[in-house]
Amino acid sequence: MKSILYKYMSKFTSLTEEQQKTIANEIKIDEFKKGTILLRQGDVPTKCYFVLKGCIRQYSVNEEGKEVTSNFYTEEQAIAVFNNHKLDKSSEYTFTCLEDSVLVKGELDTEQDMYTKYTQLEIMTRKMIEENFGKVQEEFATFIASTPEERFKTLLLKRPQLIGRVPQHQLASYLGITPESLSRIKKRVEIDHS
Repeated sequence: MKSILYKYMSKFTSLTEEQQKTIANEIKIDEFKKGTILLRQGDVPTKCYFVLKGCIRQYSVNEEGKEVTSNFYTEEQAIAVFNNHKLDKSSEYTFTCLEDSVLVKGELDTEQDMYTKYTQLEIMTRKMIEENFGKVQEEFATFIASTPEERFKTLLLKRPQLIGRVPQHQLASYLGITPESLSRIKKRVEIDHS
């Protein structure tokens, strides 16, 4: 699993192999069982994660009590809650493991110590956040302007692995449609591709 971490580090920084090993040895890697809740909506986050293996669902429960899925995190994706703009610092989302998962786990209260000790790690994190933020902005703009069928086709193009890994009702929620609509769209898209 650390080889995935090394690969990701070298994508964003010019760390030597020795520096990568030193940092990796200080990073905590944990295994989480399917169904584990990493953070509950309303709790104040104290940790951040990086997915080495598995699938994590991000969702919230709205005022009507309905779960609304806003993202899925899979291999080589970072999970962090940016809520410093909020007075109470609580999370608007719940994060739960949809599969048995292996995650790098970081403690937010020691994050600055790690950055001070390893300046390249701070540079890597900043570059990773900038890249991710750009993708999120682009995906959100595309999502808003798309029809449900276009959203599904984009998902097939950019994240096809989610189709077999995520329950259909959660995938439908993520796409902003009902499970029945998703079934109809899947059938139409299959027919179009035959």
